Amino acid sequence: MTTPAEFYETHAELLDQAVKATTARDYWSAFPESPSKSVYGETAAAEGQRAFQALLGEPFPIEVPGAEGSVSTERSPWGLELGVSYPKADPLALIAAARAATPAWRAVGPQGRAGVAAEIIKRINARSFELAHAVQHTTGQAFVMAFQAGGPHAQDRALEAVAYALAATSSIPATSEWSKPQRGGDPLRLTKTSTVVGRGVSLVVGCTTFPTWNSYPGLFASLVTGNPVIVKPHPGAVLPLAITVQICREVLAEAGQSPDLVSLAVEQPGDGIAATLATHPDVRIVDFTGSSEFGNWLEANARQAVVYTEKAGLNTVVVDSTDDYKGLLRNLSFSLSLYSGQMCTTPQNILVPAAGIETDAGHRSVEEFGADLAAALDKLLGDPARAAGTLGAIVNDGVLARLTEAAGASSVIHPTAEVADEQNPGATIRTPVVVGLDAADEKAYTREWFGPVSFVITTESTEHSLRILVETVRAHGALTALVHSTKPKVLAAAREAALDAGVHLAENLTGGVFVNQTAAFSDLHGSGANPAATASLSDDHFVTGRFFTLQSRHHI
Repeated sequence: MTTPAEFYETHAELLDQAVKATTARDYWSAFPESPSKSVYGETAAAEGQRAFQALLGEPFPIEVPGAEGSVSTERSPWGLELGVSYPKADPLALIAAARAATPAWRAVGPQGRAGVAAEIIKRINARSFELAHAVQHTTGQAFVMAFQAGGPHAQDRALEAVAYALAATSSIPATSEWSKPQRGGDPLRLTKTSTVVGRGVSLVVGCTTFPTWNSYPGLFASLVTGNPVIVKPHPGAVLPLAITVQICREVLAEAGQSPDLVSLAVEQPGDGIAATLATHPDVRIVDFTGSSEFGNWLEANARQAVVYTEKAGLNTVVVDSTDDYKGLLRNLSFSLSLYSGQMCTTPQNILVPAAGIETDAGHRSVEEFGADLAAALDKLLGDPARAAGTLGAIVNDGVLARLTEAAGASSVIHPTAEVADEQNPGATIRTPVVVGLDAADEKAYTREWFGPVSFVITTESTEHSLRILVETVRAHGALTALVHSTKPKVLAAAREAALDAGVHLAENLTGGVFVNQTAAFSDLHGSGANPAATASLSDDHFVTGRFFTLQSRHHI
C-alpha cells in the first residue's frame, strides 16, 4: 500500500508546477503530445495496440456496485468490430457505495487527494496508446488526433483541474491558533481546525466525441475536492472512460481507499440513467457535455445539484479584412474540416459584409470569398489519405442527417463529397458542406448544425456582423468567436462585442493556431457568460462550488 501522503510526496514537484502554470498562463504541458518512440519508448505503441485489441469481444474487467447483467453498445465509426461488454450497475447501489466511501476520503485531506489524483493521471498517461485506439474507434477521430486530444491534451486538462482544486482547498490553513488580547487579563485563545467537505456524490456525464477531454476536468475537480464520482459514459463511447475508471479504482485501492469512490454507470440507449442519477437527492454535482436540449433539462431539473454544462453553440467568424488572405483561407478551411466539424468549438456562422472584404490579394466580393474558401477546402482535402487523417469519420447518424439536409440547400458554396479510405473501407467520411445565406435567413443559421456544416452569411456591414455576433451568442451560446480585420477600430469593436456576448475571441488567426483548439493551463474553454456553458475549463469557479470548508474551535 502507498498512502495518499506518499503519493503527494512523489508528485509534489509536478503539482507545484501545475499550480504555478495556472497563474502564469504561459505554455506549459506535463504530457508530450507526440506519439513518438523517442518520447514514449520503442515498444509503447505496439504494447498499447495489443492491450486495446485484447479488450475486443470480451467483458471489460471492472467491478461495479450492484451489478445486474451487462451491456454492449459501441460501434466503431471506422468499421472495426468492438464487441466489448460492461457490467451494468443499479444506480441506487452506485450512490450508496459512493456515500459509504466518502468519510475516509474526506479524512485524507487536500494534499493527499491531489497526490492520488496525480498518480491516476500518470498511469493514464502510461496507457495513452491504448486509450488512443479506444478513442479513435468510439469517436471516429483519426489516430493522431485521438492520441493527442484523447490522451496528453485530456491529461493536461485533468492536471489543470487538480491544480485549481488543490489551490482552492488549501487556501484556508487546516489548523490555526487565534488569540485576542483582553485588557487586564489573559488573552482569549482558541485552536481552530478547517476541514474541506465535498458537496456530495458527483455525476460526470460523458459525450460521444471527446469522452476523455471533456470528462476529465469534472472527474478530477470533484475527486480532489472530496467527492465520490459516478462516471456515466455516452453509450457510443464507453471504452475510454471504462479504462479511466479502471485506473482510478486501481490507484484508490492501492492508497487504502474504497475503489467505489469512482464507479462506472453504463446503460442501453434510452435507459435514461443520467436523468435518474442527476435528480437523485444525494447527487450534488453534475458535469455534462453534450446537446443543448439535455443540458438545458439538467440545468432546470437537477435543482439539488451544482450543474456544470458544456453545450453546443453558434460559433461565429466575422470577416472584415486581412493582410494574409491565403493564411486566412488555409487556417479557416482546416478549422472547418478538423474531425469533420464534430467539435463544440468548430465555426458555424461566417459573417461577411455585402460590400466584400479588402485583402492583400485585392478586393474580394462575398461570392469570391465563398469560392476561395471552397477552393481552399478542396486543396486541403484533395488527397484521400490526407483527407481521412484530417476529417476522421462521421460519429453517428445524427451528424450525417444534418450534413445531408444542409447539402440539399439551394445555395451550396462547397458541396460535400465522400472520401474513400483504403485502410478503413467501412468508414463514413465526408468533406464539409458550406452554404451561402443572407442575414435575414435567421431560422437557418440560429439553429445548431453540429458537424461539418457551415454558412457564409452576407450582412449589411461589419458593424451589422458584430451585432449578429452579440445577438446570436447571447441567445444561443458559443464557445468560440473569431475576427479577421486589419483595422484597429474594428478589432476594438470586436473585443467589446465579444465581452458583451460573453465569448472568448481570437483575432486574425492565419498560422498554426486554430480557433477550435485550446491549450490547457493557458486558454479558457467555455466562459459561463453565455448559454453554451456554465463555467470555464478551468478556473476557480469550476472548482469552488464542489466543496465547503467547515470549522471547529476550542479553547487552548
